[in-house]
Amino acid sequence: MTTITLDLLLEACQTGGPSCLSSRTQLAPAGGWQTSVGPAKFAGPRGTDGVYAYEQRFIDGNQREAVLIDSKQSQLNRAEAALAQAIADGHPILTRLPRIEVVYDRQGVQERYSDLDLPHRAFDGHIRAGTVNGVPVTDLPFYRAIRNANQVNAIDLLQASPATLVFGGWDSSRAARQGRWRSLLVGEVIGVCATAEHEARKGGARVDPVGMQVKLAGPALRAIAQAQHTELSEKNYKKLLEAANKAKGETISASGLGLGGIPPSLTSLAGVACDQIIRTHVLSFAGLRQLRFGKGRDGDVACRALLAALALNGLARSDAELSLRANCDLVEAGPAVVTLDRRHGQTEGLSSLSIIEADEVLRGALVNAENVAGVTWQGIALTVQGNPDIVAGVTDGEEGDEE
Repeated sequence: MTTITLDLLLEACQTGGPSCLSSRTQLAPAGGWQTSVGPAKFAGPRGTDGVYAYEQRFIDGNQREAVLIDSKQSQLNRAEAALAQAIADGHPILTRLPRIEVVYDRQGVQERYSDLDLPHRAFDGHIRAGTVNGVPVTDLPFYRAIRNANQVNAIDLLQASPATLVFGGWDSSRAARQGRWRSLLVGEVIGVCATAEHEARKGGARVDPVGMQVKLAGPALRAIAQAQHTELSEKNYKKLLEAANKAKGETISASGLGLGGIPPSLTSLAGVACDQIIRTHVLSFAGLRQLRFGKGRDGDVACRALLAALALNGLARSDAELSLRANCDLVEAGPAVVTLDRRHGQTEGLSSLSIIEADEVLRGALVNAENVAGVTWQGIALTVQGNPDIVAGVTDGEEGDEE
């Protein structure tokens, strides 16, 4: 079976090369097939606990009902998070990955977010609202060059935020010249359903060993809430004070303070029974070949291969960590089947990359891009001071259940 090497990526990034690389892995519930899994939950009609996303798919030649366990955007975020974790661990190659960083000071604590964390990557609102040495980011020639990058010449974006080129980005709020970059890597996890039942519910309860019901007089409820004011959400705090003021001489439930138990009830969406779980990823070489970097034929190919190597590195790292959410622990039921589309109906089987192998490919691609295209990756390309008004305006929503 063919190994993924830098030479293969360079070939694929040349005009007329392979269309895409795909990876398909059979997964299984860690507890066995009798175990249900918790798919991704989406907002539903008001008053509901949310909904799952069901679709019709062809599985082994038959039309089957499938549920979305992890979406495209979630899978991309997991690859970004895996890269960010490696950077935090001081990885010698990935620490050189160019990125834009936003720094916030919140209650005396410094928080840092990069384009690997922020949803719109290089074009995120947190970046655009910030400043550098008192100058608005949007007035900086360096940042303007990033926003003005296009498919004819994307070198400024490659040098400042390659994550935007790999995982996609849209400068949607800009009046003109909106950068719109498709994600070159896509993926998902689906479960093939054994039943068409969508409305099954599961039981939930909370046991308080001190007492299943705790009722307090208004003054006591107010005093406890005030003592915890800085630790409570403002919405919850106001709700508790309002309840305390209305209590008069009566006692009132202290459940808003996390006291007391919750009787068993069938209110939450239950898991879904599946007879297959499939993880799929596709890296588009056809998409990569639409990008130019102003470095000539060989230089542009070297830049594309570097982006391909970065995508495969993030994929190798995220695939190694099957951590989706509570009630959805999965294991690999077999090896990943990696296929290179050779066009005209021809395919070639490839061996999947380990993290160590993916690191070696990325190292070679970076050295090649430096030598052939003059690419320079030196870590953080731009540090932005976040707007303090944004942090001051943050309000956390109500706590959800641990799905």
